[in-house]
Amino acid sequence: MLRPDPQKGRSLEKFAKYTQSWLRPAAEEDSGNFRVWETQHGPPSHSIPPHLLTKAARRVGGDAKAKAVSERLFEAYFAENLDITTTETMQAIWKECGLDEADYVHTADDDLLQEVLEDHREAMKFGVNGVPAIMLVGTDVAITGAHPRALYRRWIDRTIAEREGTV
Repeated sequence: MLRPDPQKGRSLEKFAKYTQSWLRPAAEEDSGNFRVWETQHGPPSHSIPPHLLTKAARRVGGDAKAKAVSERLFEAYFAENLDITTTETMQAIWKECGLDEADYVHTADDDLLQEVLEDHREAMKFGVNGVPAIMLVGTDVAITGAHPRALYRRWIDRTIAEREGTV
């Protein structure tokens, strides 16, 4: 879930129970790696730090580094049960993705923070409240969360048919 503000008092027990919902996408063919929360890390406090990490990676390393950071954040969170909002975890991911340690300071850039907050406001306009979120160009509907490929295929096929007037 997108959380722009730190969640105080969120219990690890309640969060671990919530992650049971990850079993559905984990059961799908070709799914990403999901593991019900089993560690003492976390729960993550809010979504701004990992979004800043990705934006900073894009600033200093381009789209390829931003993609690497984003993918590593998903793996760390969903498969390794790491709190991706801690400085320690974020710095480790930054280094693992081959970014210069000195450039990590960009994660504290106020301009990037404003971009993240604007992205959040825009996402909320479309009803997006979590990640991943997929939106087709030219539509005003987004699908939030991990879903079977068949759902995306039906959505794309229906959108193409509507645009071609064959529905």
